[in-house]
Amino acid sequence: MTVNWAILGGGKFARDTMGPAIHAASGARLAAIATSSTEKAEPFRQFAPDVRIYDTYDAVMDDADIHAVYVPLPNHLHIPWVMKALEAGKHVLSEKPIALRAEDIDPVIARRDETGLLASEAFMIAHHPQWHRVRHLISDGAIGALQHVDGVFTYNNPDLSNVRFDPAKGGGSLPDIGVYTIGGTRFATGQEPLAITHTDIDMQGGVDVAARVSARFDGFTAHWVTAMNIQAAQSMTFFGSHGHIRMQAPFNPGKFAEAQIEVVQSDGSVRIERWPTVQQYVLQVQAFGAAIGGAAPFAWTLEDARGTQSVIDAIYRANGTR
Repeated sequence: MTVNWAILGGGKFARDTMGPAIHAASGARLAAIATSSTEKAEPFRQFAPDVRIYDTYDAVMDDADIHAVYVPLPNHLHIPWVMKALEAGKHVLSEKPIALRAEDIDPVIARRDETGLLASEAFMIAHHPQWHRVRHLISDGAIGALQHVDGVFTYNNPDLSNVRFDPAKGGGSLPDIGVYTIGGTRFATGQEPLAITHTDIDMQGGVDVAARVSARFDGFTAHWVTAMNIQAAQSMTFFGSHGHIRMQAPFNPGKFAEAQIEVVQSDGSVRIERWPTVQQYVLQVQAFGAAIGGAAPFAWTLEDARGTQSVIDAIYRANGTR
């Protein structure tokens, strides 16, 4: 079965990344775009000439030919349009974070279960083989007992008019990129934090522009740094009793740097594993289609997304900002 996709909105990420990924994925077809801007719609026709252009999001919901909807709208609009898609009988993949608070995901979980439709968050790293490899190495004891996780994800965006700086629309570094350092730690270790032990957050205009957070898990600690005002950097390092694993491009492989992990053992030996050509967004679309068809479970569930959002909520509470 070919899954016919529609995208709500014609923004840059949909145009440059997810639209092409849907078009390139096997078993998927970019069938429709919903945008009132002819200027925004036209670039989609450059790689998907037959794509239908709707001027309202509701028109997508009324199209019986659409099987799945991708929601890349501003954060505060994710839940409303995910629910509308489910109510229209569509499978739905929402950009992260799917919600601004963990409890807001509960009605979506209930509706997913009622309808039997697939609904999830577009946590693309869960589909990249480098993350599955790291998870296997940790669980297999390749670096001994895990002791500490260090995660960094930063970029410098000077445009204060950007939606990421709007508190009413779910702005902030933690919702935007903390989902990756926190969610990546949870995905790789299979554990949830027991406590947030330290927060140091820089607020500006009602959003966190930089956050330095420490947490305690069962048997190990973690420290995460996210920022929207620091030169672009990203890495994840997992420190064990007998070695460590470093990911040089954990979140944007192929764009920030090559997907590569470095496994260092206590005897000084170093092994490097590489994935130079993997396209994680294409894999995500293909995995979604496979899950719709019942061939395999989707790697990132609504419950997984809720777990990460619960940690972000706890960080804000610990810092006194929520």
